[in-house]
Amino acid sequence: MAPADAIVDAGPLVGWFNERDQWHAWSTSAIEARGVLHTTEIVLGEVCHLLGATTPSVHDLLDYVREGGLVLHPLWPGYLARCQVLMLKYDFMDPADASLVVLSELHPGAELLTVDHHFRIYRRFRRQSLPVVMPPG
Repeated sequence: MAPADAIVDAGPLVGWFNERDQWHAWSTSAIEARGVLHTTEIVLGEVCHLLGATTPSVHDLLDYVREGGLVLHPLWPGYLARCQVLMLKYDFMDPADASLVVLSELHPGAELLTVDHHFRIYRRFRRQSLPVVMPPG
């Protein structure tokens, strides 16, 4: 598995593919400043849901995945166990967020693009903050 340079959460992807989203301008500049993005399958499902099932934006996103711009990482059973540990530690953490913390542990040099301030609270490797890139404010 090649190392990831940038991991992306649902919020920036929704912002990038939806011109009416409040984070569109920030998402566009943050994503286009990086190369290939990495995320988990569960995050892809969340983004498709938020963009609206079978909208043109969803098809643009899926085309982007097929073209290799967004690499999907599955959650193998061993990774699910780590997700559960994280979710028990942070009672407000959902499975998608947990999957991104695990992906960050697997790719410790990668930055995480997100609009979710919870990622400033989450810790990887038990005590280490995640290298997050967020909108100002």
